[in-house]
Amino acid sequence: MKSVLALVLGAGAGYATAQSLPDYVLTYAPLVWLDVNETYFPGDIYGQVKNTYPALNYTRITGYTTPLTLDNLDELNNFGDTDVYLTSNEGIEAFPAWFNGVQPNTDGVTEGATSCAIVTVDHGDGTLDAFYFYFYSFNKGDIVLDLVWGDHVGDWEHNMIRFQNGEPQALWYSQHAGGEAFTYDALLKINGRPVSYSGRGTHANYAIEGVHDHTIPGVNLPFGPLNDYTSNGTLWDPTGNYYAYSYNNVSAVFTAYDSSYPVNWLYFDGQWGDDQVPNQVGVFGEYKYMGGPNGPKFKHLVRTNVCPDGDDCDVLDYLWY
Repeated sequence: MKSVLALVLGAGAGYATAQSLPDYVLTYAPLVWLDVNETYFPGDIYGQVKNTYPALNYTRITGYTTPLTLDNLDELNNFGDTDVYLTSNEGIEAFPAWFNGVQPNTDGVTEGATSCAIVTVDHGDGTLDAFYFYFYSFNKGDIVLDLVWGDHVGDWEHNMIRFQNGEPQALWYSQHAGGEAFTYDALLKINGRPVSYSGRGTHANYAIEGVHDHTIPGVNLPFGPLNDYTSNGTLWDPTGNYYAYSYNNVSAVFTAYDSSYPVNWLYFDGQWGDDQVPNQVGVFGEYKYMGGPNGPKFKHLVRTNVCPDGDDCDVLDYLWY
């Protein structure tokens, strides 16, 4: 289902469009369980642009096309590439209401908010990777020794499903600086759709509910000092409101599956939140307020295996933390 917002804000008829989004990409799209105590729900992708201004070195940028939209966001690359930050109008320490996003309704839909972008990458041999990017307006960091570490404005997370001839083979779950991969058969499902559990506040993705220690990158344990918490709270169906694109791994070009889907925002090189608050006291390189994240183009769209190239992980055929 296309959102009304996507139709209003979408690209013009002059945009090239890809062939139809394969049915199986939606048939097997993950369903996301948000934690029962979650307070930072999925956010509207365009809403992040409306509620921020671009800054470079903590200084507001001027001279760009206004208003900024998802159709011209990439113009900011001319001012500082990856050093441009979409900075909240109120400031991260104000915690404005829009940080809380939109809680999915009883149908699992984020009403009035397009919070998911689907990107397919066709390998040309019957193999297709479908990335399901989930957007949240705010990331609430972990609590360690009664202190909060890692708050930041904007949060991009994702699952990736590898399909072979239209059949799901395995899934990738993004988690902080790494992630996990599982065979499709091993996963919990609802009507054939794999389940992803979103960590409370951090929105890292897991295959099961419970406590997930991620102190050691790439090593998940059921207990430890640095934990994510997941549970069957609110069920979110990201395909209720989404944009969808194909990505050519040779030309590095995104093509919308529908002319109503804006495209140029995918080329934005900057960060989707405030720059790291200066003059903080940090511990081992971690701070309470961190800088915002980069977008989908930086999430290893081109990969040989289910895990990102260079990531030392196995595709598990059993469930784990």
